[in-house]
Amino acid sequence: MIAGYNTISMGTGRKEFHPKKPRPDLEDYIKEAGQAVLKMIGGAEKVDETVFGNFIASRFNQQGHIAGFAPYIDEGLRYKPSVRVEGACGSGALALTTAMRSILAETAEVALVVGVEVQNSVKAVYGADILAAAGWAKERKTGHAYFFPGKFSDRAKAYAEKFGPEKPRDAMARWYENAIENARLCPTAQEYHNTTKDLIACGIQKPNPKGFVDSLNFFDCSKVSDGASAIAVVSEEGLKRCGIDKKDAVEILGFGQAEEDITKPPAEPTRLSTTKVAVQKAFESAGITKEQVGTVECHDCFTIAGIMATEAIGFAEYGKGADFVLEGHTSRKGSVPFNTTGGLIGWGHPTGATGVHQAVTLWEQLTGKAAGAQIDIQPEKPYGLSINMGGDDISVISIVYKKAE
Repeated sequence: MIAGYNTISMGTGRKEFHPKKPRPDLEDYIKEAGQAVLKMIGGAEKVDETVFGNFIASRFNQQGHIAGFAPYIDEGLRYKPSVRVEGACGSGALALTTAMRSILAETAEVALVVGVEVQNSVKAVYGADILAAAGWAKERKTGHAYFFPGKFSDRAKAYAEKFGPEKPRDAMARWYENAIENARLCPTAQEYHNTTKDLIACGIQKPNPKGFVDSLNFFDCSKVSDGASAIAVVSEEGLKRCGIDKKDAVEILGFGQAEEDITKPPAEPTRLSTTKVAVQKAFESAGITKEQVGTVECHDCFTIAGIMATEAIGFAEYGKGADFVLEGHTSRKGSVPFNTTGGLIGWGHPTGATGVHQAVTLWEQLTGKAAGAQIDIQPEKPYGLSINMGGDDISVISIVYKKAE
């Protein structure tokens, strides 16, 4: 992967965001991200195909047929293959793996991947209803008004009941603090302008079941975000075609995908079972172990999901994820920094773009292009890991990255 680019993750928290003033449209984000990558790789003539990741523009923006926006990015993409893939909040990583399969099948040497979502087109409670389509539609009427916060609130409640309430709540507050501190180092992050002094005080707030959900507060939740991320997936021949040195690329060593039955509730709500399988597949595909991972971009749609991800990956024992976080291991100075530009909590969550944003962040970190958000990548732990989740641990894609040599 080469030439990553993120637009600003726009929404509440950004100084320039105003819900009653005109903002960029879906096609504006697509063009900004796509053109930025084309500029870095030498133009549209270098591209064989375009892959879009988008969840549900058909409802947020009344726009389907996203693949048709490829020539809108650049006239040079006219008549070239383009496809849009969807897997709820995992759409971005599905777009990446779709492009990767084209490269592996030798039907393309250079694929442009664009993830995009514009969600601030409706009020939050209506947006929650739209996003509920990532779950089983027949369950919507019996679900919480805030459908997915309700789902992960149930997970947080079960986790607290099984392992005790204090440490999980403290760890969720710490997760929030780490996310915002990391986002403050990334100019495109939605929480970049956050100046709150006592972040723990925000994160530790007691949930209000009457106003929201039982076991999460507002700070435990990822943001309603607009934005796009793009990156080029290339073969070695494609790398030469684009005239980019290997030191400016990351190599994809393996990936794993796992799917669960959308009609069934989690067999064990205190475990991210599908995430665990996807990560294991990625490790096996890449031929590495968790001990070799230097940084992780995980799908922290809610703080409890981040804590449970540490267990699903295997860094923490079952029930010990809260301890792992509270001991500082996931902070940017910890043993395995998570979500170094803020993750979904801090950077934002434009759903169809999230998986691509994760790839861009890891490309930046592993090639030393992360500017103020840069961490040290240790030679004994040279790998990056991304985990992109669609729905309530239903569609999960995990990818292993390493700086190309």
